[in-house]
Amino acid sequence: MNHNKPFESRSRARRRALQALYQWQITGQEASEILGQFKAVQDMNGVDEAYFEALLRGVVTGQEGLDAELEPFLDRPIGQVDLMERVVLRIGAYELLNCPDLPYRVVLDECVDLAHRFGSEQGHSYINAVLDKAARQWRSAEAGSTGGR
Repeated sequence: MNHNKPFESRSRARRRALQALYQWQITGQEASEILGQFKAVQDMNGVDEAYFEALLRGVVTGQEGLDAELEPFLDRPIGQVDLMERVVLRIGAYELLNCPDLPYRVVLDECVDLAHRFGSEQGHSYINAVLDKAARQWRSAEAGSTGGR
């Protein structure tokens, strides 16, 4: 069963990207600096490193645009969203908007899992609600328009 390997290495890449982006949020370091630290210090075994780097750089450079895209789906300003959930939402938004090869359900499931593991107690429910609404608009053809759910 080797077809699960790319999926698992991407999941690991997302977890590492979450940690790296969390660090970026707190320290304000450059993405390339964090990238170097992670490759030197973290266990990157089984991690899709190219995807990890794409997520990190994509969210860092696109942060303002991602936040603007997320804003209509949030119940409060992005700055008031819990830090860990903010990072997960940005990863989800990045993937939904820039990775059309990824089914939106995979993006939602992975982000809910990240929030469940690393976020606040009810954070995963919030992540699911926000990204589900966003996916219905951004990927209406794929998600199917089931107005107002």
